[in-house]
Amino acid sequence: MISKGCEQCAMGGKMVLFVYGYCDQRDCFYCPLGENRKNVTDVYANERKVESDEDVIAEAKRMEALGTSITGGEPQEALDKTCRYLSLLKEEFGEDHHTHLYTGITGGRENMRRLSEAGLDEIRFHPPYEMWGDLHGTEWEDILYVAREEGLTPAFEIPGIRAEPEFLEFLDEGAAEFCNVNEFEMSDGNYRRMQEQGFELQEGHMSAVDGSKEEILGEMGDHERVYFCTSVFKDAAQHRNRLKRMAENIRREFDDVTDDGTLVYGKTWATPEEFEALGVPEEFYTVKSNHIEVAWWLLEEMVEDGDVQKGEIVEQYPTVDGTVVERTPLA
Repeated sequence: MISKGCEQCAMGGKMVLFVYGYCDQRDCFYCPLGENRKNVTDVYANERKVESDEDVIAEAKRMEALGTSITGGEPQEALDKTCRYLSLLKEEFGEDHHTHLYTGITGGRENMRRLSEAGLDEIRFHPPYEMWGDLHGTEWEDILYVAREEGLTPAFEIPGIRAEPEFLEFLDEGAAEFCNVNEFEMSDGNYRRMQEQGFELQEGHMSAVDGSKEEILGEMGDHERVYFCTSVFKDAAQHRNRLKRMAENIRREFDDVTDDGTLVYGKTWATPEEFEALGVPEEFYTVKSNHIEVAWWLLEEMVEDGDVQKGEIVEQYPTVDGTVVERTPLA
């Protein structure tokens, strides 16, 4: 059975709260952060740049978030901010709003206590790659027990660079609750560094790295508390389900929601007076400052019948920035 945090992610129910772009511990060659997120103090709730606490709440409501995952950079290096947002979310949405945090440092007991008191439920540790296999007897072993003592659920979340049996030992010893292994990926943020390290994309894949998946599944995949998260699942399930959730929540009566979680509607530069004269029901359109948005199928009929001269079918993401995926002219 997967963790509650992973279950909510799979449903598209986790808001992603990026709290801090700096990570002073190391410059991992596989760090996926793009230039707009790396070494910044800006906060983002999903795609929304946060200017106030109200923005965080608004984004969570936009997608009817079941919980929040907190990430960076390194959230523990901005602990005051991280704890403030944790408290904000719990106060607004209650204790059932599940929170988990990704971290690449141990942090110590005081940090664990503060995070727990602020409302963190689950902490996922990512030890330095160069220490894998030698974590026993170090602060990385200690922090698992400390986190549990302070009321947190400790776990590992690591990139799928190679199989490492030591993580299974921590699970069997009861130190860690589970271990998530994310399929190793190349992104705009790490592509050059990954190539320098000799990694290449799998044939036919947009982001998955060629190599270690079979070895990891062979050595670690049979453990009941190891979860291998593929790049395809992240895109096809987690991300798509989050978009669908958002789209269904914000859609207007005349918007269509696609299987990919995008919104589809028609756009025309006809006047409101023309629409009124044609007797178009008000629930099928919305008047904007210099155009009208309308049910796409109705606009298609109107253009074919010559009732309006031109228009287009618009497909866009339901995110706050409303990125347009495709425009199909009608004339």
